[in-house]
Amino acid sequence: MRIWLDGSLREVDDARVSVFDHGLTVGDGVFETVKATDGVPFALTRHLDRLAVSARGMGLPAPDLDEVRRACAAVLDGNPMPLGRLRITYTGGHSPLGSDRGDAGPTLVVALGEAARRPDTTAVVTVPWTRNEHGALAGLKTTSYGENVIALARARQDGATEALFANTAGRLCEGTGSNVFVVLDGELHTPPLTSGCLAGITRALVAEWSGARETDLPMDVLDRADEIFLTSSLRDVQAVHRVGPRALGAAPGPVTAKAMRLFEERSAAVPEP
Repeated sequence: MRIWLDGSLREVDDARVSVFDHGLTVGDGVFETVKATDGVPFALTRHLDRLAVSARGMGLPAPDLDEVRRACAAVLDGNPMPLGRLRITYTGGHSPLGSDRGDAGPTLVVALGEAARRPDTTAVVTVPWTRNEHGALAGLKTTSYGENVIALARARQDGATEALFANTAGRLCEGTGSNVFVVLDGELHTPPLTSGCLAGITRALVAEWSGARETDLPMDVLDRADEIFLTSSLRDVQAVHRVGPRALGAAPGPVTAKAMRLFEERSAAVPEP
């Protein structure tokens, strides 16, 4: 495995980030996860655009997106695999042991790991913790992932693969690493970005291709939705067959199945939608 670190490819044993890196000490960084099929990244331009937005929101220097592209290409070429998780991490770099940033400049890491196709359906739970839709990190994809680690561990304890959050207003928001869609009376809905959810790449494409509406939704919609599904870069479109103790009908339902089919066909045909 070869990893890109600050300007060049390194072997795994030589790819070392300082223990004083701000991404490690205080979670001062942003990242993207990109699906790569046979060495071809999906929607890379959209991911890089969001990386830049997240960096700006964190007050980090603008990433050199041409360098990030070169890094992604080098890592993909150096690590051939049928299905991979391409991870781009961009941090505040070597800094003091505190919240202040140093002046050494940011750290860029690009790595690739093997991935497996997700099952067509999964179980989710809800958790008592909330997303702060008014917080400084709302809508940014940052490395400050402690909340997600805790919530996902709770989901695993309950035999699920994802945990769903409400926001501080008690409205449906998102999962730890996914967006959520619900079907009500045959119509497809997903929470708006004002809920505090991440502007997911797959979310945006599914909404466009399937005609989903952005709708402010109460959490109890999960108790009455006809169908529910998740979207993310590695899940694509994944049906939900259970929410906590509630078992849904045969999953995927017809609306979800159509969304799954559309996404599979269009993403295979156009790697840069």
